[in-house]
Amino acid sequence: MRIFVWLFRAFVFFALFAFALNNQHDSTVHWFFGHQWQAPMVFVVLIAFALGCAFGVLAMVPNWWRQRQATRPHPEPVPPGVPPGRPPVGDSLPLQPPRDGL
Repeated sequence: MRIFVWLFRAFVFFALFAFALNNQHDSTVHWFFGHQWQAPMVFVVLIAFALGCAFGVLAMVPNWWRQRQATRPHPEPVPPGVPPGRPPVGDSLPLQPPRDGL
């Protein structure tokens, strides 16, 4: 199975390499106010792909932060009258039995 995966990867690499070799002619990107940029078509496509990937990742960052905040464990509230750092009286026993007899 690994051989097929590597053959597939090699096929994709050589197909993209052939695509790059066939698109070496210059293309012009026209910007605003009469500015223009000339570069090989391969670089234009590569830059557009990279910018699209970067925009997609940046668009997902707020959701990642929100999900990370939601899954972070929050400390339990301490009842009033108990000094911070000390467990309330009667809660000294563990909530779960010890594992493997320890």
